Order: sequence, then structure tokens, then C-alpha cells
Amino acid sequence: MRYLDRLQPLGLLVMRVVLGVIMVAHGYHKVFGGMAHHMDAVSRIGFPRWFAYFSAGTEFFGGMLIVAGLLTRFAALAIAIEMSVVVAKVHWKNGLTGNGGFEFPLALAAIAFALIFFGAGPIALDAIRGGGGFRSKK
Repeated sequence: MRYLDRLQPLGLLVMRVVLGVIMVAHGYHKVFGGMAHHMDAVSRIGFPRWFAYFSAGTEFFGGMLIVAGLLTRFAALAIAIEMSVVVAKVHWKNGLTGNGGFEFPLALAAIAFALIFFGAGPIALDAIRGGGGFRSKK
């Protein structure tokens, strides 16, 4: 199965694109028109309203960085932290698979966590600038 090792860059690309697109989709409505509602939601879970800017920015702009493979580890860290907070403060009470359960944000956090350690891979802007984090085995 060593031939599958050559496809690892494709696996990282798929992980990045899926995570990034989902994050951009969830952040878009917050950044473009829904910030007041998001600020209310953030304050209801015990954070200052201004934290909503970090949350929305992480989702929208962090998602774009992840898709592009630019500053991937930094963006993935921010997303992993945000999704961990979302699991703990919003979805935990609903259980893993219940209505509003934490399975989806947990999966997003796990993908982001993996990208922190693996980096963007060679099919990314990080690889062009020398920060791809992918080491080929010789």
C-alpha cells in the first residue's frame, strides 16, 4: 500500500478544502449582516460581545486561509480553539448525536487539529512560501 503514500498531498488538500468551505459558509452570514445576532449569541454563552468579531473572523477569514493553504497552521489552530469552545459551551448539553449535538463541530475541530500538525501539504500557498509542513519520505 506504499503507493497510497504518494496521494497524501491530495488527502491534505481535500481536508483543507472541506474544512475551509464549511467555515467560510458558517462565517459569511455573520460577517455580512448577521453580526448583531452573533454578538447576542456570544454574550448568551458568557463571553463579551466583542468576542463575536474573533469568532466570525476565524470562521470566514480563517476558512479562506485554510482553502488557500496560506498560514494554514495558524488558521487551523484558531479554528480548533473556536470549535472546542463551540462544543463545550453550545452543543455539549445536547449530547454527541442528539438534535444540536456536538458531532459536527467535533469533526471540524479534529480536522483542524490534524492540519496544525500536518500543515497544508504541497498543494498550497504555504508550500510556495516554504511553510508547507509536508516532508516527503525518501
